Amino acid sequence: MSRVEQLLEQARRLDAQDPLRAFRDEFYLPQTGLYFDGNSLGLLSKPAERKLTQAIDDWKRLAIDGFTQAGSPWFHLAEELAALLAPLVGAGADEVIAANSTSVNLHQVLATFYRPQGTRTRIVIDEYAFPTDVYAIQSQMRLHGLDWREHVVTVRSERRLIEEDEIVAQMDDYRDEVAMLVLPGVIYTTGQLLDIGRLAEEAHRRDILLCVDACHSIGVVPQRFDEWNVDFAVWCNYKYLNGGPGVVAGLYVNRRHLGAAPGLAGWFSSEKAAQFDMAHEPAFARTAGAYQIGTPPVLGMCALQGSLELIQRAGMQSIREKSLNQTRFLIGLVNDELAGLGFELATPEVDARRGGHVAIAHPEGARINKALKKAAVVPDFRPPDILRLAPIALYNRYEEIVQVVLELKGIMERKAYLEFRNVREDVA
Repeated sequence: MSRVEQLLEQARRLDAQDPLRAFRDEFYLPQTGLYFDGNSLGLLSKPAERKLTQAIDDWKRLAIDGFTQAGSPWFHLAEELAALLAPLVGAGADEVIAANSTSVNLHQVLATFYRPQGTRTRIVIDEYAFPTDVYAIQSQMRLHGLDWREHVVTVRSERRLIEEDEIVAQMDDYRDEVAMLVLPGVIYTTGQLLDIGRLAEEAHRRDILLCVDACHSIGVVPQRFDEWNVDFAVWCNYKYLNGGPGVVAGLYVNRRHLGAAPGLAGWFSSEKAAQFDMAHEPAFARTAGAYQIGTPPVLGMCALQGSLELIQRAGMQSIREKSLNQTRFLIGLVNDELAGLGFELATPEVDARRGGHVAIAHPEGARINKALKKAAVVPDFRPPDILRLAPIALYNRYEEIVQVVLELKGIMERKAYLEFRNVREDVA
């Protein structure tokens, strides 16, 4: 039996033993090729399609009465989604709301809870912070009359990893000057999982607030925000949660902060019972619902509801276990099959430090990404040199992982990437 046959046989055995294998049939898979970009946009599930179809039918039949008479009344849909999201982040339903977008939710957190006073003006971020986080912080500092170049503290990476010790050291270096940390649960470039529990504890010892960007951890890593005593978190619901492109985002506010008037208010910030009073004196909700702003996008929320119910059936512990097994399997193949081809593994091999995707770096990463797409493999590229591969527990097979790595190996051995211009990708 050849090496390729051995690998495929091993993968097929793992697929046959997979307790989540039946969930693959719940998704619409690409008709050709291999999809490994679920950490950017998850695939459409059949439960999501059914909920979306029902919402369209409700709109057709009920019109405005869908807000009160739909199967899931639209007026309370954000709270229904919050009840499904809360177990994924280890929180109470009153601490979570489905609202806005990730960018708007971070603006909401900063507008409400970032209160620079005296020397406490600085916000700590990491070197790989997603641009929307950086832009939101910069703009909120400008609104406070601060120069962000002086008041943002950036933790630099060492050998591509962000060390928790270095984050703590920065808190000490700027003792009595840091107001807030804004850090990712999983770093979007490398897939490194940060120890949020430890960072929350260290921050609170120094009277510093912690906001977590959970975009790349929600739905693939169980979160325990209440247990960890996290202050706030924001996330999108279209990656591992498969809610659909641009679907409404998520927001967590620890119960001890509830009751603070929203920095960015709108009519959906109101207590439900008072919302249609149309009073100019606000009666803000006493839950995370206060941090909604405008009327929510109902159709997308219904699709998210179907997806969340599917994830609830699968169970986060099972999803995490399979995700770790698949990324570990992928890392082993990268180390064995791509050795000597110029790749560097950028993702931690230790399970406790790894999220749901594997990042491999190569100087020709942009062109290799194009070559993979031409071969009907959908990966993801992040400048300057990182290819991200995300085997999704609910729909990717181990056999597909082998196929992706073998395709990569063939591209490198044939130098097939050289036919492409060495330019950055225009889109994700």
